[in-house]
Amino acid sequence: MPTVTTATGAPSGSRSLPHPAREDIRLADVLHALADPMRLRIVCALAAAEGELNCADIELPVSKSTCTHHFRVLREHGVIQQIYRGTAKMNGLRRADLEELFPGLIDGVLRAAGLQERRLGEQ
Repeated sequence: MPTVTTATGAPSGSRSLPHPAREDIRLADVLHALADPMRLRIVCALAAAEGELNCADIELPVSKSTCTHHFRVLREHGVIQQIYRGTAKMNGLRRADLEELFPGLIDGVLRAAGLQERRLGEQ
């Protein structure tokens, strides 16, 4: 069974969410998480922000429950970290963990997503 860690930086007694430990993140899981267009959109937004964003800061054309599902998949597959700050659930890309495990993967995916977005915008 994989090791599960909680988000760091949470004050004692606050709610925390389970995250896979770095060594438990698998390439197939990361690729699965990134394969969905809405989840890829979330990752692109977090990468562009270069910091944490609240779930509501990322506009997606889906219901709130579907947004929650997408964020959960990304967290459970080790792509993002979620932490409660007060009542807000903040999200950050686990770029350092992913880069150490799969060098160049996230940058390549972000580059490809940007190229695709530009091509679609030209049509």
